[in-house]
Amino acid sequence: MIGDDLQQVKNRIEAACVTAGRDPAGVRLLAVSKTFGADAVRDAHAAGQTAFGENYVQEGLDKIEALADLRASLEWHCIGPLQSNKTRPVAEQFDWVHSIDRLKIAERLSAQRPAHLPPLNVCLQVNVDGGANKSGVPPEEALELARAVAALPHLRLRGLMAIPEPAPDFVAQRDLCLRAHAVFESIREAGIALDTLSLGMSADLEAAISAGSTMVRVGTAIFGGRARKPA
Repeated sequence: MIGDDLQQVKNRIEAACVTAGRDPAGVRLLAVSKTFGADAVRDAHAAGQTAFGENYVQEGLDKIEALADLRASLEWHCIGPLQSNKTRPVAEQFDWVHSIDRLKIAERLSAQRPAHLPPLNVCLQVNVDGGANKSGVPPEEALELARAVAALPHLRLRGLMAIPEPAPDFVAQRDLCLRAHAVFESIREAGIALDTLSLGMSADLEAAISAGSTMVRVGTAIFGGRARKPA
């Protein structure tokens, strides 16, 4: 079942790329496994998926431990809000962090990244539609934060992540996604080498790919409706 759904998502990505005139190899799929158990991740891995996103740090750590036998072939992404008291285990165990919106968090991750590991891949989360209760650096502050994060020794700034508000149709979805792409390009034009725009989910991946996303974060379309958050 997961394998079939995974293939359907890959087919959607490929079709969206063809429509947008893009090479499908330029868009990565991040399977968002939050609230689903290690067995679901194992099944998706057996179907060829290697990159997985977790919103809740402890849940992600539990899965990393449970799937230790697959560690060399799995890539773990922390994609949820990150508090200061959770940075150490993330720096020690994850491969990517998508949700940096404060320099303090980036500094802690850099200081706590073990020396024997490669630099931690990170993205800045940008609040492209100004939601007061949403995480993310305002677009006008993104370049300053990018410069500061890019200078940290044990991090590798890869790009931006955004979670636009739900929109009613493709055109509206694409307009929101283009805001994130504009910030992404402005930072690149300032001389910071970014290669990742983490943008688009199950409901809007076609619009995100049309707007330039290089990584779509898909959970529901692969694993089904969300299970309840672990206690």
